[in-house]
Amino acid sequence: MVDSENLLKRFGRYLKLERGLSANTVEGYTGDVEKLVDFIQAEELDWSRVTGDDLHRFVCTLQDLGIGARSQARIISGIKSFFGFLKVEKVIDEDPSELIETPKLGVKLPDVLTVDEVDQLVALFDLSRPEDRRNRAIIETLYGCGLRVSELVGLRISDLYLSDGYIIVEGKGEKRRLVPISQNAIREIALYMDDRQQLDIKRGSEDILFLNRRGAKLTRVMVFYIVKRACEKCGIRKNVSPHTLRHTFATHLLEGGANLRAIQQMLGHESITTTELYTHLDRQFLRQEILQHHPRNQKPPINNGDK
Repeated sequence: MVDSENLLKRFGRYLKLERGLSANTVEGYTGDVEKLVDFIQAEELDWSRVTGDDLHRFVCTLQDLGIGARSQARIISGIKSFFGFLKVEKVIDEDPSELIETPKLGVKLPDVLTVDEVDQLVALFDLSRPEDRRNRAIIETLYGCGLRVSELVGLRISDLYLSDGYIIVEGKGEKRRLVPISQNAIREIALYMDDRQQLDIKRGSEDILFLNRRGAKLTRVMVFYIVKRACEKCGIRKNVSPHTLRHTFATHLLEGGANLRAIQQMLGHESITTTELYTHLDRQFLRQEILQHHPRNQKPPINNGDK
């Protein structure tokens, strides 16, 4: 019987080295496959003999546990990658995951902040406090550049070209891209840099832009907390996270007439299909504009019964 623990380690290396996936994605995939490993061990099955029926029973188990369709789809995606890896490694001859159907998902449009709400967030911070100056710079950078939270916490001073108006961002799969940065974000980063110089910076964080009070790299959880708390203080009742500012960045660009391909490049999306999610938001915006500004909507309806 094949050692499942050893297989998982090899799978993790395969995802990172062969497919170039980020550490967070690798961790997510291996975590999802661990659920299948538990099922396989409980059923006393061997990987070389797992069938499509076994995998369907596993998916039914996920449903019985109340796991939602979106989470099921993510887990199934990880499992398909795992069995592809097993075939490459010649652990199996046939891939039993090929016939597993992914649950159908409706298009869930992300919450997006208005320009006024973004302005409220930025204005919330007290510029007499160093921590607030840092947090204001974080909000402006997330919204002004459309960064993922992992990209923000990994942002390096050596990748800032503020006088030229752009930054270099390391995204998924360690791929680097050039992103324009707004004048507002540049100004807030410059203010924060004066405070940063007063910190006792920990070894290994010398080139990291955003640091905590102890001089160490911020965590993603800490950034989530900063954004969430700021929204609560502003009375914004939407489901907001750092990723909301990324969605807001893309949506506001699209509403302003930016090219979808340009937005794709700035967001670091591999596929234009991912970016096209924002066209749904844009259609809603266009409808509101037509209802508000089209002359036909400014007049009472014509009553054909009047002669």
